[in-house]
Amino acid sequence: MPGGRTRRMTIAPINVIALDEARRRAESTLADLYRGVDPKLAARGTATLRATLDAYLEARKDLRPASIRSYRLGGERYLAPWLERPLREITGDMVEARHRAIAAEVGSAGRYDGTSTANGALRALRVLWNFAAERNPNLPPNPVRRLKRQWYAEPKRERIIRADELPRFFAAVSGLPNPTARDYLLLLLFTGLRRSEAACLRRDDIDLDHRIIRLRAANTKAGRKLDLPMSDFVYDVLVARRAMGREGPFVFPADSRSGHIREPAFPLGEVAEATGIRVSAHDLRRTYITVAESADISPLAMKALVNTASAMT
Repeated sequence: MPGGRTRRMTIAPINVIALDEARRRAESTLADLYRGVDPKLAARGTATLRATLDAYLEARKDLRPASIRSYRLGGERYLAPWLERPLREITGDMVEARHRAIAAEVGSAGRYDGTSTANGALRALRVLWNFAAERNPNLPPNPVRRLKRQWYAEPKRERIIRADELPRFFAAVSGLPNPTARDYLLLLLFTGLRRSEAACLRRDDIDLDHRIIRLRAANTKAGRKLDLPMSDFVYDVLVARRAMGREGPFVFPADSRSGHIREPAFPLGEVAEATGIRVSAHDLRRTYITVAESADISPLAMKALVNTASAMT
């Protein structure tokens, strides 16, 4: 194991398990050991929060990168004092106190809503505890239940760009000095795509002959593919991007680890300084939906266009 510790594990008596099954279990156990997850400690209910977090992320192959980052952030930043604690040592009193502390710490920094961050971190702990409890029935009840009536109220986000603001906003985006950021924000506004869906678009996802953006199932929140028709404006934007001829697979390339644009906070900040209109990438999606609804597009067609979870396939 990491750190030089050794473990000898018994898989099962040789007369009760087939060789192939024994090999499969051995491979799984070895993978846990190499990651620092000690099955002997876990069996006694002393697996740490860090080990549980690692085991959960390893087991959940279906998690999207954004979800993985969220769990890592919740555990390694906001629940850092507990990372090396055995799960069973985390109590309801500790959960209640940490919930309040996160809200105060983040809120005092002034950058984010501390109450939403506190809720998210403790919801992540609730998921991790339930994951561990499925594998170890000897764990105490989930301590996050203490927050049943103490979750912070989170106001529904309803911010959009108003109709009278749209000309100023459009002009400011069109005038951005970075053409990649400019075209990316315009695509968000004119398609309603989610931030990550548009960011990781590849050149071969763009079918200019049939005027369709073909979103891959792996890149959508709903987990299913979407063939999105292009308006004339979107078509012109994507034709212009192809004409730029920059190398690489992505429509919106960037010098980042992923190779594509990630967080458009900076260009949106430039637009806010120029117009006073301060919005997020998701607010552009919400604006698109609001405008589409005002154009009497049917609810079913609207859900299909924005690929919501309740849309029919």
